[in-house]
Amino acid sequence: MRFLKLSVHPELENIDFETTKLSIFQRDAARAIVLNGEDILMLYTERYHDYTLPGGGIDAGEDKVQGLIRELEEETGAKNIRDIKPFGQYDEYRPWYKSEHDIVYMKSYCYVCTIDKELGATRFEDYEIKNGMKPVWINIFDAIAHNEATIKHSEKKGMSIERETFLLKLIAKELLTVNA
Repeated sequence: MRFLKLSVHPELENIDFETTKLSIFQRDAARAIVLNGEDILMLYTERYHDYTLPGGGIDAGEDKVQGLIRELEEETGAKNIRDIKPFGQYDEYRPWYKSEHDIVYMKSYCYVCTIDKELGATRFEDYEIKNGMKPVWINIFDAIAHNEATIKHSEKKGMSIERETFLLKLIAKELLTVNA
């Protein structure tokens, strides 16, 4: 899978990750890119007022595509997931919020796929429900503009919205021109 970008949290910019004594936890995630014309399937999160690609952590013993399918089904109710193709990998280093590690190194493996337009029932985790997460079809350019406004005006924003906005712009540039 092609490498897209490495993002490092500002608090970690001066760390040599190869030689640091800090404890680093690696978390692998799979993220879905589902397009229908200029509409893209996203998760809107009320708490953060942002749009993100469906996806999340890959479970132990699960391969990337299995994780993608599971996450997409759970978070959006997607049915008949097919035509799965690699898009790219986005890596990031962030401070970790759990006591057993200092840093998380997250590798997000992004895949383009096709699903049936009609979504089924979601199976959100408790924290996702509390955060007000819901699947939505939205024009990709509206999602980009919305996330850019949130980045500019919100104190809640974190690295995730920057990752998602970078990916949305790349998706629009590379995948919408192919279908135009």
